[in-house]
Amino acid sequence: MKITNVRARVFEWKGHTVPPQPHFCSNAMDLLWDKGDSMGTFRFHGWTVVEVETDDGLVGIGNVALAPRIAKAIIDQYLAPLVLGHDPFDYEYLWQRMYRSTHAWGRKGVAMAAISAIDIALWDLMGKATGRPVFKLLGGRTKEKIPCYASKLYRTDLGEMQAEAQRYLDQGFTSMKMRFGYGPKDGPEGMRKNLDSVAAVREVIGPDVDLMLECYMGWNLEYAKRMLPKLEKFEPRWLEEPVLADDIDGYAELNRLTAIPISGGEHEFTSHGFRQLLDKRAVSVIQYDTNRVGGITAAHKINALAEVYGVPVIPHAGQMHNYHLTMSTLASPMSEYFPVHEVEVGNELFYYIFEGDPTPENGFIDLDEHKPGLGLSLSQRYLDQFNIVE
Repeated sequence: MKITNVRARVFEWKGHTVPPQPHFCSNAMDLLWDKGDSMGTFRFHGWTVVEVETDDGLVGIGNVALAPRIAKAIIDQYLAPLVLGHDPFDYEYLWQRMYRSTHAWGRKGVAMAAISAIDIALWDLMGKATGRPVFKLLGGRTKEKIPCYASKLYRTDLGEMQAEAQRYLDQGFTSMKMRFGYGPKDGPEGMRKNLDSVAAVREVIGPDVDLMLECYMGWNLEYAKRMLPKLEKFEPRWLEEPVLADDIDGYAELNRLTAIPISGGEHEFTSHGFRQLLDKRAVSVIQYDTNRVGGITAAHKINALAEVYGVPVIPHAGQMHNYHLTMSTLASPMSEYFPVHEVEVGNELFYYIFEGDPTPENGFIDLDEHKPGLGLSLSQRYLDQFNIVE
C-alpha cells in the first residue's frame, strides 16, 4: 500500500453565527483592553479537511481547525511531498519526517496542527485497511463506555445559565463545564460576578455533580492567586487555563497553591511540551487536542507519559479523533462534549462538516466496533453553507 495523493480543502462557514456578547468568555485578549468581541480572535470560521489516498483506493480523513488557510498551504507545499509514495503503516517514520523537516519553524502552533491532520488521516487509513476501528489499533477497549461532560455554559444572564445547566442534568450528564466572563481588567466587581455565576450554576446542579471552570487564558497569575481561595468552597473539579500557555512556572505555582486542580494543555504541542508540564507538576489534568498536538501518534505517546506521572488526560473538544484515544487508555477517564445548540463558528463547526460522531446518551458515548478507521465521513447536509477552498 502506497500513498498516492494528499488533498487539503478549507471549509469556510458562510451561514448564521451567534452575535458577539459583551462577556461571552474570558480569554487571552481581555488584558489588552480591546474593544468589541475579544473572543472573536479565537473562534474558528473554517476547518481544513485532509484526505490521504492510497493506490488501492482507500481514503483516510484528517482535520485541522487552527488557521485553516495557512494549514492548507503548509500541507500542500511542505508536508504532502514528504508522505507521497510511502506506506501509511510507517506512521512513526512519516511523523518524524514531517516533524524534523519543519523543525526550524514548525515545532508548535499551526505547523504542528497541519502535521496532526495528516497523521490522523494515516490512522484512519490504517483502520480502514485492517477493517478495525482506530481505538482497536491503539490498545482496544479499556472502558465499557466513555463518560463525557457537557461543555458550554458561556457567561450570559445567570437565569439562562441555570436553565442550561438544568437541561444537561435532564439529559443525564453528571458533570459540566462553565466559562468565566470577567478578568483582571474588571476589578473586584468582576471577581464578584465570576463568583456569582459559579454559585448560580452550583445551586442548580447541587454538590454531587462535577463542575469545571474555564478561564481560557483570560487571567494573570496575580488575579488567579486572588480568585483561587474564593473558588474553593464550590469544589470545582478543575480550573482550566488560568494563565497564558507559555507561563509554565505560573501554572506550577497555582497548582501548588490550593486543592483545586489546575488543568491545561489545549495550547501545548508534542510529548516534549507535555514532559515539561509534567516534570514541573504544572498541571493536574492534561487537555491536549489530537488535531493540534501532533496527531494520534503524538497523543498516544503523551497518554503513556501521563499514565506514568499519574496525571489524567481529558482531551479538548471531544470529537472522534479524541474519543478513540480516550477509549484506548486508562490514562483518560472521560471526554469533553460540546452540545450543539446552533453554530457558533468554533468547535461546533466540526459537527457540520463530518458525520459519524456519537451522540451522548445519559452522559456516555460509545464507539462502534464495526466501523473501521475513525468512523467519520464528510457530511453532505450543509455543503451549501460553506465556501470550499481547493
